[in-house]
Amino acid sequence: MSKRTQKPKNMVRRKNIRKVVRSIMEEAILILLLITVIRALFTFDKYEPYDETKVEMAQPDEDTGFIALSYFGVDRNETKTLISTERLKEHIDALAKSGYVTITQQDILDYYRDGKALPKKSMFLMFEDGRRDTAIFAQKVTEEYNYISTIMTYASKFEEKDAKFLMPDDLLDLEKGTFCELGTNGYRLEYINAFDRYDRFLGRLNTLEYAHVQPYLGRDYNHYLMDYIRDEYGIPRESYGQMKERIDFDYDEIDRIYTEEMGQLPQMYVLMHSNTGMFGENDRVSAVNQARIFDMFDMNFNREGYVLNTRESSLYDLTRMQPQAYWHTNHLLMRIWDDTDQDMAWVDGDIKRKSQWDELNGKAEFQDNAIYLTCEPEAVGTLRLRDSETYKDVIVNTRLTGNKLGVQSVYVRADEQHDSGICVRVENNELYILDNNKEIYHENLDKLTQAESVSVDEDDLAAQIAEKELEVQYAATVDKSKDAAVELAMLNNEDVATVEEGAEEYIEDININDPADRQLHIEVKDDRLSVAVDGYYALQEEQIGSVDAGYIFVLSGWGGNAYSQRNLADDVYDGVFVDFEVTQNTGAEEEAVLYDNKLHGLDWLLWKGGYIWKTVINWFINTF
Repeated sequence: MSKRTQKPKNMVRRKNIRKVVRSIMEEAILILLLITVIRALFTFDKYEPYDETKVEMAQPDEDTGFIALSYFGVDRNETKTLISTERLKEHIDALAKSGYVTITQQDILDYYRDGKALPKKSMFLMFEDGRRDTAIFAQKVTEEYNYISTIMTYASKFEEKDAKFLMPDDLLDLEKGTFCELGTNGYRLEYINAFDRYDRFLGRLNTLEYAHVQPYLGRDYNHYLMDYIRDEYGIPRESYGQMKERIDFDYDEIDRIYTEEMGQLPQMYVLMHSNTGMFGENDRVSAVNQARIFDMFDMNFNREGYVLNTRESSLYDLTRMQPQAYWHTNHLLMRIWDDTDQDMAWVDGDIKRKSQWDELNGKAEFQDNAIYLTCEPEAVGTLRLRDSETYKDVIVNTRLTGNKLGVQSVYVRADEQHDSGICVRVENNELYILDNNKEIYHENLDKLTQAESVSVDEDDLAAQIAEKELEVQYAATVDKSKDAAVELAMLNNEDVATVEEGAEEYIEDININDPADRQLHIEVKDDRLSVAVDGYYALQEEQIGSVDAGYIFVLSGWGGNAYSQRNLADDVYDGVFVDFEVTQNTGAEEEAVLYDNKLHGLDWLLWKGGYIWKTVINWFINTF
């Protein structure tokens, strides 16, 4: 056989081999994906109650009580309200390492009714709102740590057949899986007596209506069972008898629907919303709620914000804490520690990276290219870069990704306790620059970075448009909907004054969970300072008095009480410093790196590979 005829056959053979190898690799990846998805979605184990011989139990003469945590919901990826599966696992892992074991509803009843002893570190775990994605993603985490939880649902969702929420068959299957108990948030999630921030009366809002106008709501609104239904002047639109009939209807519906759909009413209730006078904003409303709750349920969580329950608490006035999606693990542990004074397994993260800093106050976690610095309640978290006392002419670059409400600071040329030197502080979306404790610059960051401004008139018009859209969609009659549509068209065509035209600028209140992401750049050389945020210079070659060499510090702190439509309060803050880097500032073309917390080489490749793999898994789960 000639070489001319042999060569094509070899090429064909090699091509066929490549096809086979590629097919095997594709099938292997697909199988690995399927295994990962199955493990992420399905439960195979059974819950094992805590063993009194293996955990430290409270002694007869001591009352360590139990903590209660309640998550709004869980998703693969973090949203403003739903915690990511990854972060939930970090929370649960730290709680397990801190020694917490979960208790059941019956354990709580026995603790109050019969004086049963509980483990010293007992935790009652809840997931509210009854979302389907919560059940899918949370149970895999709780299963791994042998944690039992209670999932709360709204009875009205059973009749609405909303695919986002768990149905009775789903709940019964979860209960059979043994890692889940059932409770209820009530009949409906609905709001009454609502005003927007321009004091326009909106009245009653269902969940969809609330979500549509939520960006424009004021603080003045209430949950459905908390008060009389009132008019725009605050005068009740219903008599006592009508109010009682309205509230009784919801409790009757809870009883009917759960009994018909699931065979029995859950014994545990969470009254919405929390932290009222008792069971309502009005004494007579509270009395109606109290009578029905005491009659129908064995226990009720009535408050939010404080985590610890003891024997002095009432079975019908229990308290829980709702961890937020943005809380890093030490944030959760810090809140629990503050309420209980119990030891915590604080999270350090990358020990090698952390060893380059002195942790003076608060708790720091080093994860990949980020430093999470959590302060103690109403205090300041402080890290000092080791061996940086001789740093004088330097350039500091970092991304600040902690929430807007809070304090993130960087010090250069500071003394050992940062009582002197240059301080660049971002506090509640304001930039402050201090030279030896003297303020030399202050500006709102949105103004500095030339963010698009909105006038009060423009914001007011946007609120009116959103509210009119509700009228179009939910009007009582077709004629009213048509009339609202005409008014909506007029609003959409209305011109109002802008800030550029001289109108007053609308300054939005900062919510406790508003995210932020700012690139900070600091240069000091001789007696000159330059500071830029997102590429916009606040100071450039400004003369300063802090000319001596000194330490590098990073600080985080509580930003004060926040505006929050969800009535959340939190006095702990996570400062987040990403890609923190310090270089010399000699004017050379390539400056020497003094400190670098970025990811490089293999670390970056592993991080990037993990990110891509997680993205693929998320796509696979969401698609199929």
